[in-house]
This record gives sequence, structure tokens and C-alpha cells, in this order.
Amino acid sequence: MIDLAAFPRDFVWGTATSAYQIEGAVGEDGRAPSIWDTFSHTPGKVDNDDHGDEACDHYHRWPEDISLMKRLGTDAYRMSLAWPRVVPDGDGPVNAAGLDFYDRLVDGLLDAGITPSVTLYHWDLPQSLQDRGGWTVRDTAEHLAAYASVVAGRLGDRVTQWATLNEPLCSAWIGHLEGRMAPGLTDLTAAVRASYHLLLGHGLATQAVRAAAPGARVGLVTNHSTVEAASARPEDVAAAVRGDGHTNRWWLDPVYGRGFPADMRELYGVELPERAGDMETIAAPLDWHGLNYYFPVVVADDPEGPVPYAREVRVPGLPRTGMDWPVDDSGLEALLLRLTDDYGVRTLYVTENGSSFPDTVGPDGAVHDPERTRYLEQHLAACARAVRKGAPLAGYYAWSLLDNFEWAYGYDKRFGLVHVDYATQVRTLKTSGHRYAEIIRAHREASAGS
Repeated sequence: MIDLAAFPRDFVWGTATSAYQIEGAVGEDGRAPSIWDTFSHTPGKVDNDDHGDEACDHYHRWPEDISLMKRLGTDAYRMSLAWPRVVPDGDGPVNAAGLDFYDRLVDGLLDAGITPSVTLYHWDLPQSLQDRGGWTVRDTAEHLAAYASVVAGRLGDRVTQWATLNEPLCSAWIGHLEGRMAPGLTDLTAAVRASYHLLLGHGLATQAVRAAAPGARVGLVTNHSTVEAASARPEDVAAAVRGDGHTNRWWLDPVYGRGFPADMRELYGVELPERAGDMETIAAPLDWHGLNYYFPVVVADDPEGPVPYAREVRVPGLPRTGMDWPVDDSGLEALLLRLTDDYGVRTLYVTENGSSFPDTVGPDGAVHDPERTRYLEQHLAACARAVRKGAPLAGYYAWSLLDNFEWAYGYDKRFGLVHVDYATQVRTLKTSGHRYAEIIRAHREASAGS
């Protein structure tokens, strides 16, 4: 049961997407290739050799998608901008048609009474910048700030909620160390350097948005998991500390003024490309922090494995999603409280939370997804428990509004509250979407009556 009374009256109910996963139109109106265009068109990199060329065709169908948000009753929409649509080469000339698209989209959202929450970078680095070193070089951080200045200057009169980066962990570790995401590298030195420049870019972009749009509320979106030891063996306990450093502390400590963790710097053995003043830039005060949570992790020592030498262990009895991720809502509660108690975050949002299960349109024309509905209810209940314990949670954005291009998994993995038939682009609200709408309505009615 969800304790809806725990949530504040002005709690934000939203959905989330990202540009490359839904927009399509990759060659239209001046957009240039991103690293995900390159990666997804490299044979064998993405399941079924899927790519985002059309995706959900949101570039042309955005009015319909705003109508779906209105049906859900959400009052906010977390979206990302495609850097290569706005500044095709990553630096240099601005593409007016790209900015015009986001202008129309923002106005359409506002006309519908939906508040846009804009993420500047959700992994689609312009390929031109990758060709010059990508996130392994400092210039890219500076180009991110310049791009941030352009879009905040154009949209900042209407958009007040800004995120600099989405999940820099995935960009650095999965994209540069594990090779399972663009740009597809498997190089620890490149990964560590990328992690540094991503956070530096966050700090520089924070400054740029505030300069271009006074009154902007700027945050950072990071993804985290609780990391626990598989046993009480000292080796497993140490593995959990390393795993937590790799997954959580490396990304939070520098942002909150503690610098990069010394134990992880020693473990990686890579010299950081630090310059005077960088740590202060990275630790620029935030107006809010966004937590993306999907699953917890239990680990055992794995000295022969890759960094951080911690192997995930399956926990018997835990249900798992279509991504084979364990389902445990207690991890979301724990992380919200950790951000509150350990890092002093004063305004929190759950900026992504959701689950993938195989969905089909039934003979009745409906999409019944009881497992996703249960996941949603359980995790909202966890949010309410965290609020009761003091977490300053201001909103929840369900991932995702639409089924979409799920990165290296292609189109087989469906996270949407809305089913998308990719052959016809027909949208169908799932049972989970109807349930989310009921929850939102119930909270509003209770708040109005209190």
C-alpha cells in the first residue's frame, strides 16, 4: 500500500524519456550523427542490430505524446536535448532548426500545463567530438558548457528545471570500460579520464546555465544501487566497499566537496587530469539531485575479474525483471536516505525508476502488465517510507513514458507506461499507465481535501 499522505501537496508527478531513445529523425533538419548513431550502426553492438533512426518518431509525433501525458495526469516531463541536433559538430555553429524544435516542444508542454525538466546530456555525444577524443579530453567538458549556454539562453525564459548530465557512470564505466555502450571502449585509463571530464563538464555547465538563465534550478542525475556483501567473509565485505566506491562514492563524493575517493584512486591507478580549481567547479552547489534507481547489487570478491574485482551474486527468491535485474524496493528507500543523511541533499527527485517486461497487445486491444504495475506500486511505497523518515523528496518521474530504443538491448526491452507498436507507431496506454494515473489522481484529491 502506498502512503500517499506522506508526499507533500506540491509533489511532482512526472514521466521521463531521452532524445536518442524516442526522437528518430536522425538525419533531418540539420542534425548530425552522435556516438549512438555510430555505435548502433556497427554490426553486433546492439541486439538485432537495432538503431534509433526512427525510434518512436517523437520528432514528428510529439503533440500526440503530450496528449498521452495529459491522459496520465502528470504535471512534469523529464526530457533530454540532442546535442548533435542543436550544435551538430559539438562546437561551432548552432543549428537553428534544432533549437526551433525544442522551442515548439517546450511551448507545447507548457500549453498543456506540463512543466519541462530538461537534461542537457543523455549520452548522445556528437560524433565529431568523439573523433577528437570525446570525454577523454578536457575540451569536451568545455564544449558542453558552451552548448549549455546556447540552450539555456534560448529556453531559459520558460524552462527553470535543468539537469546537466544523466548517469555519468554509464557514460564512463559502461561506455569506456565495459564497452557495452557507446563509444564502445574497454580501457580503464580512458574510462577514468572520461569520468573526470564528465563531472568537470557538469560543473562548467552548471555555471553556464546559471549565467544564461538567472533563476534556473540546476541539478545532476546519477544512478545508484545499494551494494551489499554476499557473506561476512572479509574478502566479500571488502569487495562490497569497492563496489560501492565504483557505483556510488566515485560519483557523489566529488560533487559534494569531498574529492574523488582515495581508495578508488588507488584501485584504479590512473592519474586524474586535475587542474587548479577543478574540484571547486565540480562541487558547485546544486539546487536539487536526481536519483535513478532500478535494482540493488550483492557482490562477492572476484580478484581475477575486472575492476572493481567484485562479482554480482544472485539472491534466491528475489523476482527479476525482463532485464534480469533483481526487484527490491528497499534499495530505493535506502539510497534516498543516504543522499539525505550522508550527503546533505536538500531537494531530491527520483528522476528514473521503472521496469522492463515483455508486453503484448491483447485480443481486447489492451496491454496488461501486472508485474510492472506491482513494481511501480512497491517503489512508490518505498518513496513514501523514505519521506516519512526525512528524505526531502519533491517528485517522482516514471521511466518511461514510452517503450523506446533501449540502448544496446534494442527494442526488445520495454519500459514504457505506453506501449509502442514500432511498425505502426500506434501508442496504447498500459495497465501500469492507468494505475499511475489513478495514483496521481488519488494524491491530488487527498491533498485538495487536507
